[in-house]
Amino acid sequence: MHHLETAASTSLKKTVPGKAKKKLVRKLSEQKYLLLMLAPALIWAVLFAYLPMAGLYMAFVNYQPSLGDFWNSLYHAEFVGIDWFNYFFKNGDFYIIMRNTVASTMLTLLFSFPAPIIIAIAINEVKNSMFKKTVQTVSYLPHFISWVIAANIIVTVLSSDGVVNGLLKWLHLSDKSILFLQEGKYFWWIVALGNTWKEMGYSSIIYLAAISSINLELYEAAKVDGAGRFKQILYITLPHLKPTIVILLILSLGGVLNAGFDQHFLLGNGLNLEYSDVLSTYSFRYGLQNSMFSYASAVGLFNSVVAFILVVIVNFASKKLNNQSLF
Repeated sequence: MHHLETAASTSLKKTVPGKAKKKLVRKLSEQKYLLLMLAPALIWAVLFAYLPMAGLYMAFVNYQPSLGDFWNSLYHAEFVGIDWFNYFFKNGDFYIIMRNTVASTMLTLLFSFPAPIIIAIAINEVKNSMFKKTVQTVSYLPHFISWVIAANIIVTVLSSDGVVNGLLKWLHLSDKSILFLQEGKYFWWIVALGNTWKEMGYSSIIYLAAISSINLELYEAAKVDGAGRFKQILYITLPHLKPTIVILLILSLGGVLNAGFDQHFLLGNGLNLEYSDVLSTYSFRYGLQNSMFSYASAVGLFNSVVAFILVVIVNFASKKLNNQSLF
């Protein structure tokens, strides 16, 4: 009897993997057209996201560009280990660069994260469809303007004879023009408000989509119970937006060291460099302008590793506290 049970168990172990394999093949066959549609995106990801990661080796060598083959120059360069990382951590720039990056990003997050939520809820509450479409269109437009144009608009508005200085004088809040972009103490606030103005309308699309999926019967039931618009937002809209808010917050906190290159490069100048220089502009300056390619690669890799760790930590904390997570 024991031998029969053992034989049956062995036979079952052999057949189960076979059945699973056949099931997988059948499933792939049924979804072959979907897989074919996915192929271009997969090829793009491999070519432009994964293969270039081989260049991360540059952060660990003393790379010197030559007229020969790039890969040959890279893999025959002197291996220096983590010397470039030590140089970045120990020189006097590290504190200033990290301070600027974190301060600028957190201020941007403080303004730009709640703004799309507020706009989405406000637009949803508007009953006039024509006015709603107009507000949506106007709020989306800045997203489609390049940072080159947006930076010029900001510079013009904040110039000595611009709208902001004119308004401050008219309200008697200032007797003379304030040179906003020549004083570093204003720079983080300018970038934060500029980022918010440019992206809040477009970012609200995600929240509007989430709001549109809420069952309207919940609002009708709330009205019957005597709930006004504010209570409907508080007890119906916001709780249903919570999963979306948590996911986007995780992604935002993961990019806390990604302060943005364009706005800092275009709005920064020699007078506010102590406040405008962030990781992205710092690595650009040393990599392309000073030809310290390995050093710039080390700074960029440090940025990516910290961002990844932050995403994992915030995702884990969110999963434990709210049972909401990205993965």
